[in-house]
Amino acid sequence: MEAVSYAKDHGLVVEFSAEDATRSDPDYLRGMLRCVCEAGADRVNIPDTVGVTSPQGMQRIVDSVKQGVDKPISVHCHDDLGLAVANSLAGLEAGAVQAHVTVNGIGERAGNASLEELVMALHQLTGIRTAVDTSLLYKTSKLVAKLTGVIVQPNKAIVGENAFGHESGIHTHGVTAQASTYEPFDPALVGRKRWFQAGKHSGAHGIAAQLSEMGLSPSAEELSQIVAKVKDLADKGKAVTDVDLFAIAEVVMSALSDEHNPVALTDFAVMSGIGVVPTASVRININGKQYVSSETGVGPVDSAIKAIQKVTDPLVHVRLKEYRLDAITGGSDALADVLVRVEDDEGVAVSARTAGEDVVRASVEAMILGINRLLKRRQIAKNPQAQEARSK
Repeated sequence: MEAVSYAKDHGLVVEFSAEDATRSDPDYLRGMLRCVCEAGADRVNIPDTVGVTSPQGMQRIVDSVKQGVDKPISVHCHDDLGLAVANSLAGLEAGAVQAHVTVNGIGERAGNASLEELVMALHQLTGIRTAVDTSLLYKTSKLVAKLTGVIVQPNKAIVGENAFGHESGIHTHGVTAQASTYEPFDPALVGRKRWFQAGKHSGAHGIAAQLSEMGLSPSAEELSQIVAKVKDLADKGKAVTDVDLFAIAEVVMSALSDEHNPVALTDFAVMSGIGVVPTASVRININGKQYVSSETGVGPVDSAIKAIQKVTDPLVHVRLKEYRLDAITGGSDALADVLVRVEDDEGVAVSARTAGEDVVRASVEAMILGINRLLKRRQIAKNPQAQEARSK
């Protein structure tokens, strides 16, 4: 009592916290809080210091304290049993006027009640409004995580990176048709945007929505192939990022735009290793006929490209003018982005690009695509009227 009186005598606003209140004897707790109020405390706090009460228990304690004091009541809840927000909400609904919270729920041991979760629960479920600008919740969360070095778990409510992410085909279809189907509120309320994750559970609607945000509008056939490639990658355990999806879509849409390709890859195999001369064998269909060739090189990609050139040389003599390989994302399973530039003996040059998790296969497919584009360019050069008619 002396400490409360001393603080009040020096002009301070006093909030008295009853440590471990939720495990205290109710009569003793109520009597002690009555005494500190008589000593001048401006408000009293009920801490669930080790997070061991339940929402029903918090309601009972707040009801009990209200009967003994006439000052504002606050609650301070820890998350040891994952109930900090629920207990804070219960305390406020029972008559408390203040709750102690922290951004991202950081705090001792399992943390405290999360600011963003409690605010949104109050606004969405109880009608109790706060003065918090909810549109800044996500930015604030990111700032605190950066300054403290405490990472926010991806599946954390409101501010976790996955909070408004959708992968399942049913979910993405539902959200694109009616957002409230699988979202409790508009992500913009907390400064967020919904996003769609391409993966093995993705459907055409979700992937089409992602591509639309990237400025891509694939045809039905193109979308079908894009979805198939995404699922194939995801089935192999790879997380398909936005960058991966964009690369896949560009390759598919580019390849399908090249109609009536005379050269098609049927099969290929490579052999490489220590003490082994890199060797590649390819089986290629040219205008309906099968051709097989093998070649050696300095590596599997080099030998495979040489084998392709050997088969297609009677049709068109192709030189590889440029070869570029980029890993789109990190990790040993990164999606390989291959760009080739090929030129024939007349100086006609074209570029082709493919992407895939297998570097050799992506390189082979890029070479085949480049050869087909080169043949198409030569055909147009010889018969420009045919191209004009086709474009009409």
